[in-house]
Parts: sequence; structure tokens; C-alpha cells
Amino acid sequence: MYWPDEKLLAVADLHFEKGSGLAARGAGLLPPYDTRATLKRLDEAIERLRPQTVVCLGDSFHDRGAEARLGPDEVATIRRLTEKSDWVWILGNHDPVPPAGFGGRVMESLEIGPLTFRHDPVADGPAGEVAGHLHPKAAIRRRGKRITRRCFATDGMRLVLPAFGAYTGGLDVLDEAFWPIFGGGFHAWMLGRDKVYPISSAKLIPI
Repeated sequence: MYWPDEKLLAVADLHFEKGSGLAARGAGLLPPYDTRATLKRLDEAIERLRPQTVVCLGDSFHDRGAEARLGPDEVATIRRLTEKSDWVWILGNHDPVPPAGFGGRVMESLEIGPLTFRHDPVADGPAGEVAGHLHPKAAIRRRGKRITRRCFATDGMRLVLPAFGAYTGGLDVLDEAFWPIFGGGFHAWMLGRDKVYPISSAKLIPI
């Protein structure tokens, strides 16, 4: 999410080193390149948008051992990126104590103007809440085919960002976990190749 007036870029749920974390727990052989792929996309977004502030909405690191599993190139990239802007690490449930030594500020939440940035959306939360955590994903049917994409989810009062990490997957935005967040109707802004597409919740189908 980019906020032009504040020159602020917000991303959610990077989950650095999720692949190596899952592999260490016996989840099979996964290509160990998810952090590299996530950083490449993040670097490209920062280079294109040139934000003054970058807010990472929690779960930036998949677990407390992620720092030790990062390669030297990934460590150097993170440090280079945090030096480019006012970088804020919001605390998440996977990284309640983010690794030190990467630069940036660590906060539980951040308020700027009418918006409040936090990791976990709050049921009946305040207007202007911007959060991550739930990894929203949506599906529609077009010409007999199911199309499934990560999405932004918003009712015009609060916004839940899709997960940015390469291995993060998604949770069906129609899942009951979203019901307390969006009591009424909402829109899923589904990610396309070159743009996002607003789809009313009434037109979504279960994943």
C-alpha cells in the first residue's frame, strides 16, 4: 500500500526465512530462496516509489531463528533498504522481538494522521486501521474458470493488506476470521498483473 501524501509504503507479512523454517521442521525440501525473492520485490517497489517511510506490518521474520538462517547477501540487502528511509518494524505474532542490527525503529503500532498501522486487525476496530496478519486471498468465477488472487480487503473504514512474502499464501477473505473485521459488505481489491481489481464481497466465491 502506498500513501502518496505521506510518501509512505506499507507492506505486511514478509515472513523472511519461512522456507528454511519449515524445512527445519520436516516440512519437506523447499527451495531456500523465498527471502531473496521477497527482498527483490520489495527493493523494486522502493526503487519505483521512493518512499520516505516504510512500515512493515509485523511478521517480517518468520521466527526467532530467522536471523541466523539469513545469508550474507540478504542481510546486506535488508540493511541497505532500511538506510534509505524512515523504516518501522511493527511487532507481529511471529516476531514479537525482531532481530536487532538491521536498522529501523521497532513499534507495537504507528499512528499517522487518520491512520493506525498495526499487525493484527481488531474486531470492531477504529476507522483508519491498516493491518496485516490474515493474509487475505479471494476468488471469483469468470467464463467458467476460477480465478484466485491475493487481495486487499476493505470496507472503506479499515484495510487488511495481503501478505507480501513469497511463501506466505493466503486465507480466504470469506473465512469466518474476517467476520469480526468486516461486519457488513466489503470489497476485495484483487491483485492482477498490472493493476488491482475491486470486487464486491457479494461476487466472491469460496476458495
